[in-house]
Amino acid sequence: MLSRVAACFAALLVASSLAACSPLKVQGDHADRRLVLTGSSTVAPLALEIAKRFETRHPAVRVDVQTGGSSRGIADARRGLAHVGMVSRALKPDETDLRAFAIARDGICLIVHRDNPIGKLSDEQVAAVYRGTVANWSAVGGLDAPITVVHKAEGRSTLELFLDYFQLKNTDVRADVVIGDNEQGIKTVAGNPHAIGYVSIGTAEYDAQQGIPIKLLPIGAVAASVRNVADGSFPLSRPLNLVTREEPAGLARAFIQFAQSEAVHDLVREQYFVPLAP
Repeated sequence: MLSRVAACFAALLVASSLAACSPLKVQGDHADRRLVLTGSSTVAPLALEIAKRFETRHPAVRVDVQTGGSSRGIADARRGLAHVGMVSRALKPDETDLRAFAIARDGICLIVHRDNPIGKLSDEQVAAVYRGTVANWSAVGGLDAPITVVHKAEGRSTLELFLDYFQLKNTDVRADVVIGDNEQGIKTVAGNPHAIGYVSIGTAEYDAQQGIPIKLLPIGAVAASVRNVADGSFPLSRPLNLVTREEPAGLARAFIQFAQSEAVHDLVREQYFVPLAP
């Protein structure tokens, strides 16, 4: 079965369309009718669905959604290569030149293969696994099998938040596989009974419910679930942001306002993220 994110990315390769509340009075050349979003692979599937709905009400405009990681979203917004950047984390102190607009919340969780008997790992065990000081599942109560460590590529906000939470440096990590987007991580773990990785809770929970053979591990005593992200009990969560270089105006402003509105809360939930309170 094609997973939610895989289906969304397939649509991204074709073309993304836009939709909003009441018809926009678009004037000027074609550039005034086109909005480009680049960045986070976590935000992109949600942005694409919002864009489709936006266009059904504004058929004169178009939004192109492109992935590449949160760092690309930041860089492209700063350089004017995109009207809006997609960033799956809060802005850093050195990014205050940008404006951030939260559209949802998500969590980050560890995943293992569904057949792995491990049900939880302590923070110290996770750090040891990623440092390579624990290299066999038997050392943490599992089977006698080498651990395949799946790590995110640099430029991904999921990586930055993971490292910060587990007090690791990227140079500490001894990775066997380096992946880009969440779906790559899930496919890697689903195809390797001895692998461990970390991805968006929303993506992982959806895929697990669709029969993909992965298991979400808790952090501490808190289960990795969208519900626990929503009630604030899950310790590793993040805002999903749209960012701009300047105060948004025109089409960018209209799209961001729509993306923050209750009119798309159903889309946020369908993507297994947490809507923001109105």
